[in-house]
Amino acid sequence: MNSMDTIRPLLDRVQRIALIWGLIGAALSLFFARQDMDQFFRSYLFAYVYWLAIPTGCLAILMLHHLTGGWWGYSIRRLLEAGTRTFLPMAILFLPVLLGMPRLYKWAQPAAVAADPMLQYKRPYLNPQFFIVRCIIYFLIWLTLAWLLNKWSSEQDRTGDPRLAARMEAISGPGLILWGIAVTYSSIDWVMSLEAHWFSTMYGFIVMVVAALTAMSFVVFVLRKLSRQEPIAQSVSPSQFNDLGNLMLTFVMLWAYLSFSQFLIIWAGNIKDEIPWYVSRAFGGWGAVAVVLIVLHFALPFLLLLQRGVKRRVELLSKVAGMLIILSLVDVFWLVAPAYETAGPRVRPLDVCAVVGIGGLWIAAFFWQLKKWPLLPVHDPRFEGALQHEHGD
Repeated sequence: MNSMDTIRPLLDRVQRIALIWGLIGAALSLFFARQDMDQFFRSYLFAYVYWLAIPTGCLAILMLHHLTGGWWGYSIRRLLEAGTRTFLPMAILFLPVLLGMPRLYKWAQPAAVAADPMLQYKRPYLNPQFFIVRCIIYFLIWLTLAWLLNKWSSEQDRTGDPRLAARMEAISGPGLILWGIAVTYSSIDWVMSLEAHWFSTMYGFIVMVVAALTAMSFVVFVLRKLSRQEPIAQSVSPSQFNDLGNLMLTFVMLWAYLSFSQFLIIWAGNIKDEIPWYVSRAFGGWGAVAVVLIVLHFALPFLLLLQRGVKRRVELLSKVAGMLIILSLVDVFWLVAPAYETAGPRVRPLDVCAVVGIGGLWIAAFFWQLKKWPLLPVHDPRFEGALQHEHGD
């Protein structure tokens, strides 16, 4: 019997439940959209940016694994690869953002541009035609990198050619650079330009770390669910979870460092085009959300992930990962929603429906992809002989 056959019922069940919830969320989103189309596109953008962070983060961590070749990536490589193979459905799900461009962005509204000298100055870059071209480029970069890495990984499973590992390592270096450029500019286009007068050169780095942290938290959470099943059960150890916990700690610290550095530089500069972005997010209701992020997205996980006992116990580590998955959603909400909800946080039904709808569809696509391949890499020269994998009778 193929080792995948023993775990397939679990993956099928999760995929089926996720798909049902995704369809329910999508149907409710369309229902509520009839009442407020502007809010539909705003909620959709927020949910889309959050869920896209996971496959983009998976791609970065996968390339980091190929560059370092560490044992820490052995047990999560198939999870990362499955995440990267969801870029095509996410590209399709991006179409509503393009359709809602005039409702989302002031720079896409001719009347608003005509009345705003700053938008006129930025018009060579911020215009609908160039926006669409750039979006195509971003997805082409992500899709190409994901396709090559998955293609060579599949060939490695089939042929055992040792040259394929070197090939994946060779493309991962420049691939990370291209990935960083695509994530930076897409975050500027899709989120920062919601408030087109504001800008920050650190914004792209923050979004990169959010993507990596969310993706790492997600794969750790899923790995814990799979760690009781073969062949994963015999391939993971407390030391590997300790390594994954250290990576989560690194991303938590990077997020806090970059976020505070951006705040400190902008607040100290006190420039009228920069300060309003933080004024709306650091006081009142949004200020309370910022405090929640400081405590629960940094301070608490930082203290927990410093503890070796937490990182080596998969049950505790997965709880920290689950908390970070939720807090990353709050973080994205804090970045996106104040562009429209200036008075304070307000969670609308469409926000929940969009998160559930896009999330359900993405999770279903993820587990559909995960079922296609063996759950552990085969014939990788870096791990050859470490474990015996079954492929069939």
